[in-house]
Amino acid sequence: MGYHAIMGHGNLMFWIAAARAVGLVVTGILGAKPPLQAVHELDLTRYLGTWYAVASIPTTFERNCTRGTTATYTLLPNGQIDVFNVCYSADGRRIEARAQAWVPDPKAPANLKVSFVNFLGLRFFPADYWVIDLAPDYTYAVVGYPIRNYGWILPRTPTLPQEVLAGIQQRLAAQHYDWSRFRMIDPTTHVQP
Repeated sequence: MGYHAIMGHGNLMFWIAAARAVGLVVTGILGAKPPLQAVHELDLTRYLGTWYAVASIPTTFERNCTRGTTATYTLLPNGQIDVFNVCYSADGRRIEARAQAWVPDPKAPANLKVSFVNFLGLRFFPADYWVIDLAPDYTYAVVGYPIRNYGWILPRTPTLPQEVLAGIQQRLAAQHYDWSRFRMIDPTTHVQP
């Protein structure tokens, strides 16, 4: 049989329809998630300062962090944000990382980009950093990543009341985050004797 006999117009349309149907079934089975939603408004001036991580789905940088994780944001003269992350390993070693963040679209101020790679003043490999939950008084923020493989719960103090954390967990579930992937972070900055 020739190509046209097998893949004639009618057969081609059948295979396209079949492929779409299989895609819909697989999507349904795998539970495709709707797009992650960032908060609609973010006042960067109020967002500046120090935040304490109390729970996270850790990045590669954070895998050795076991306690005392903070992120400090400072406005730079160029309008971007200096990001200074600090944490402590299990043996008490201080680990630091510095980055820059910026808002690529002023109409979506909570959808930031952050880059930890600086070469000759240029920023490479920017990653999404979306504020997806935020207390009205900026006492806590939750930061997510669009495919949900990273996340941070960031209060302004080293601890968070349990009822506030429970509310955050519910809102993370509504955003299709898997709470079991988050790990709690010890707020102390040294190894206990």
